[in-house]
Amino acid sequence: MDALDHYSIPVSGLHDGLHTYHFSIDADFFRCFEESPIRDGQVDVTLQFDKRPDMYLMSFNIEGAVKTACDRCLEEFDLPIESSQDLLVKFDEQESEDAEIIYILKDTPSLNVARFIYEFIILAIPIAKTHDDAGGRCDPEMLKFLKKEEEDKQLPPSNPVWDAFKGYNLEN
Repeated sequence: MDALDHYSIPVSGLHDGLHTYHFSIDADFFRCFEESPIRDGQVDVTLQFDKRPDMYLMSFNIEGAVKTACDRCLEEFDLPIESSQDLLVKFDEQESEDAEIIYILKDTPSLNVARFIYEFIILAIPIAKTHDDAGGRCDPEMLKFLKKEEEDKQLPPSNPVWDAFKGYNLEN
C-alpha cells in the first residue's frame, strides 16, 4: 500500500454535488516526495470537491506551519503558511495538464490529490523566509556575526602602495 493512497478520492462511486475532505499533513507526507525542501510541518488542508457530470472543481484551503531555515540566521523555525487554490479537472481522450486544468480519462476510478496538495504547500512558502514572517527573532549570535561582516565590507581594503602616500603633502 502506497503511503499516499490516503489522498485518493474515489470519484467513480461519488454522486454529483459538493463533497468536503480534510487532510492533516505532517513529516510522513513530506518524506514521500524526493528532493522536498520541506521535511516537517503541521498543515491542515480542506478540499471542497464539486463533482459535476462534465468536470470536477476542487478548492484547496491550506493552513498551518512548515519547518524551514531562516534565510538570515539559518536557524530552523516554524513558518506559518496560508493559501487557497482552485483546480479544474476535465475529461479528455488522454491525460495531460495545463496551468490550472487537469485532463483525465472519463472512466478514471479515483483521483489522487497528494501531488496537488504538496505543490500548493510549496507555492505558499514565500521566496524570502525569515523569523520576521513568524513573529520571532533571529539568532543574536548570528546577527552579531552578520553585522561585523557588513561593517568589514564597508571599509576599503588596505593597499600598501597607496598607504605610502598617506600623510605626504602633494602641494609643496
